[in-house]
Amino acid sequence: MISFVRGTAAAHTENALVVDTGSIGYEVFMTAGSLERIRTGDEVKIYTYLHVREDAMQLYGFLSKDDMKMFRLLLSVNGVGPKAALGILSGITADELRFAVLSDDVKTLSKAPGIGKKTAQKMILELKDKLSLEDAFEQKLLHEQTQAVSGMEGAGNGMQEAIEALTALGYSAADAMRAVRQVKDVPEDDVEAILKAALKNL
Repeated sequence: MISFVRGTAAAHTENALVVDTGSIGYEVFMTAGSLERIRTGDEVKIYTYLHVREDAMQLYGFLSKDDMKMFRLLLSVNGVGPKAALGILSGITADELRFAVLSDDVKTLSKAPGIGKKTAQKMILELKDKLSLEDAFEQKLLHEQTQAVSGMEGAGNGMQEAIEALTALGYSAADAMRAVRQVKDVPEDDVEAILKAALKNL
């Protein structure tokens, strides 16, 4: 299993990114929104899912662990394969997907390419018990605050990863955000150092 790929964005194709890891170029299928955020030459870390068929092995990739989590959840729906799941996340965000399922919003789910009313109803039926409203609000808050960190002068991916790590440890999104914002004089890409400093603030 390939959990993530870290390297340089070497080239874009219509629906995939080629990531140069130094000796291997991995073709990773991604959502249109994710591809638009990456420029050739950027250093990237992409969370990946390896799909194996009789005639092919394909990597599907995401810029956040949450998108990866929702992709895997979509694959658990009978009749939804990797391409359809990627299409859904290209059409709506992970947050929108969660709230659509929890509120029986067939219309929003049907916006995704290749998803008709029947498939949308099946998704709601099969996923509703696997999601909670509390988690949906917590994730939405985390994403909003992570975007605020992204907008901060000098903020980097390390700060975003540190926030994700703190929430994974059980801290609330608000507390994690507050602790990371208080960190000073630490390299923005040094996740471990940011985490240590943030934990002192907590």
